[in-house]
Amino acid sequence: MTKQQRTENPASDRVGQDVSRRTVLKVTGGLAALGAASSLHIPFVDAQDLSNGADNFYTSDAVTAQKVTFNSQYRMSMAGNLFTPNDLDRNTAHPAIVVGHPMGAVKEQSANLYATKMAESGFVAMSIDLPFWGESDGQPRNLVSPDIYAEAFSAAVDFLGIQPFVDRSCIGVLGICGSGSFVISAAKIDPRMRAIATVSMYDMGAANRNGLKKAQTVEQRKQIIAAASEQRYAEFVGGETQYTGGTVHELNADTPAIQREFYDFYRTSRGEFTPSGQSRRLTTRPTLTSNVKFMNFYPFNDIETISPRPMLFITGDVAHSREFSEEAYELAHEPKELVIVPGAGHVDLYDRVNLIPWDSLVSFFGEHLALAGSTSSS
Repeated sequence: MTKQQRTENPASDRVGQDVSRRTVLKVTGGLAALGAASSLHIPFVDAQDLSNGADNFYTSDAVTAQKVTFNSQYRMSMAGNLFTPNDLDRNTAHPAIVVGHPMGAVKEQSANLYATKMAESGFVAMSIDLPFWGESDGQPRNLVSPDIYAEAFSAAVDFLGIQPFVDRSCIGVLGICGSGSFVISAAKIDPRMRAIATVSMYDMGAANRNGLKKAQTVEQRKQIIAAASEQRYAEFVGGETQYTGGTVHELNADTPAIQREFYDFYRTSRGEFTPSGQSRRLTTRPTLTSNVKFMNFYPFNDIETISPRPMLFITGDVAHSREFSEEAYELAHEPKELVIVPGAGHVDLYDRVNLIPWDSLVSFFGEHLALAGSTSSS
């Protein structure tokens, strides 16, 4: 198999050079749970000036946005934003892309930006709120359910596939951060997803079981599970719901670099967004008793069975999450591609439009969805 790994510089022409060796991201400490990122200390580098080029709430005069709703197999109402080019010929069927937001976020955070940019490039694109988050159904709010999350992407394909202006044989999926692992989980059992891309992917299972760089011990994992299990009794008899992880609301001298990175996005005007009727204090924070469900989530198992459908993994060269994209790339079968963006951290690729390799995404979906349409018998 030919190894298709390259470093991308989106500020200039696309760079197709092979990378002969990998830069190892050196970290110390460990993760107690997803979102805690609290005991990892990674020094900031100049490239992580997090205000530089951020445009999370980008809109385009060339794109029409429309709120949509549709049901999943669980009969849960899903909320999405459908983005179409203004000049779209609705009498012709076009390729479409489903875009999933980071774990703990909502569609207005990063997913809308990516969907808008894809629509500017001629695709039909739809951002969605995962169940239990944003405007989608699900109680209690902020619940973790990897299976229901994966189903959300299949339900989005259902919706797009019946639109007269969408070619149902040419539908791709794009997952950002945690949604990267959810789209992989969905694609393994839904071949209608003809091209799969991830950006700054988190393997939500491994992150919770092992922490970053496998710094969390099995004993620490068991302590987390025990605390969540005990909390179930309290909530079963009417006690207050407890939450875990998420992004801090204040910074202090001891706040680790990764939490500062997330704070800059989720707790400032750069990316902060609180859905109607929900609490700002609880945004990004999953429920304690449900978050342990990630311990049983293994999205990379059988990832090779997605082949021959293509996969694209995009990560930053200084991203604390880089290990997950690299592992998925190694496990996946051809055709596959790994793009490492110089100077980019994890959150940089949420919204820093000058760093995000748009050309790679447009080229990937343009080539493979067109190919899917030309070879499909559906």
